[in-house]
Amino acid sequence: MKGITRAVWVLSVISLLTDTASEMLYPVMPIYLKSIGFTVVLIGVLEGLAEATAGLSKGYFGKLSDTAGKRVPFVQVGYSLSAISKPLMAFFIYPLWIFFARTIDRFGKGIRTGARDAILSSEATPATKGRVFGFHRSMDTLGAVLGPSLALVYLYYFPDDYRTLFLVAFFPGLLAIAASFLLKEKPSQQTNVKPPVKFFSFIGYWKESPVAYKKLLVGLLVFTLFNSSDVFLLLKAKDAGLSDAAVIGVYIFYNLIYALFSYPIGILADRVGLKSILISGLIAFATVYFGMAFCSGMYVYLGLFFVYGVYAAATEGVSKAWISNIISKNYTATAIGTFAGLQSVCALMASSLTGLVWFVFGATTAFVLTAAVTLLVCIYLFVYVPKPSCS
Repeated sequence: MKGITRAVWVLSVISLLTDTASEMLYPVMPIYLKSIGFTVVLIGVLEGLAEATAGLSKGYFGKLSDTAGKRVPFVQVGYSLSAISKPLMAFFIYPLWIFFARTIDRFGKGIRTGARDAILSSEATPATKGRVFGFHRSMDTLGAVLGPSLALVYLYYFPDDYRTLFLVAFFPGLLAIAASFLLKEKPSQQTNVKPPVKFFSFIGYWKESPVAYKKLLVGLLVFTLFNSSDVFLLLKAKDAGLSDAAVIGVYIFYNLIYALFSYPIGILADRVGLKSILISGLIAFATVYFGMAFCSGMYVYLGLFFVYGVYAAATEGVSKAWISNIISKNYTATAIGTFAGLQSVCALMASSLTGLVWFVFGATTAFVLTAAVTLLVCIYLFVYVPKPSCS
């Protein structure tokens, strides 16, 4: 494949294996936690703490990666921690231990994200960023198809055997660790940036970052603030009468579309422009939320989740490609890590906001509000944010 180097392939396979392991557990995590005595409130606190850990650490370790001029060690340690966390949750059922294991998983994601995306950026030219990030997202999301599918097959033959499933999920993670040792550090990534002294020192990058970066992040973060967890989409489908199997089915279908379209859309983004594709993806998102507010029926939901998969393919990798094209390569991990960290914090707030609006005003209002704000963000990006170079 043109533009897809050995390092991109290795990182993509690592992400595929890691996501397969994680997504094997995603559909059963709430069920497992309830089976060992976790309340709904405690599950919410657990997930909130885990995601906050990942979010806040992404920016710091991105900054640290740029400072050290190293990428590969952060990738190796990050993926190793995520892999090791899987069997840890099967050994003991005490709440404190579960909190520790889950936090280790998300901490690993925080360590690797900025460095990994910096490697992807360094393996591409400004004119091929879309296809490189798109290919990686495609492989990563394929794991979100394989993981739940394998979990469903396993639980069909071994119902309620959740603890063994956590041990099974360790093996794809182990392969990911092994694959990470195929990565080689590039000497050219060395920098002379002063080392950070505080955990939140990466926030200082905002003051010295390019204006185009700030404008882009404002739009993306406002969107994230209203882009709640996919759980709300699945809950809406469930409330509309879909069975549990059908709900899991549309989730797998969404990830399949996401995986299939990420690379082609990345290539298209390099040709027609990252900005055009990103805005088109956000319009697709708004269409899905308007549809969820007023439509129902299995086939309608299949269509909406198809469009939702296209939206994800047109935004996730493209947004990182855009960011990497407007900042210095010496600050790639810092810039992407800062964005990912702030995005995680906004995502936590988004789910709380959507849940509150849903509870007070109903699901229709919650979905319409999200769609309307997304269209406003599209207008903002179109009018105020300049196109990235070479796109």
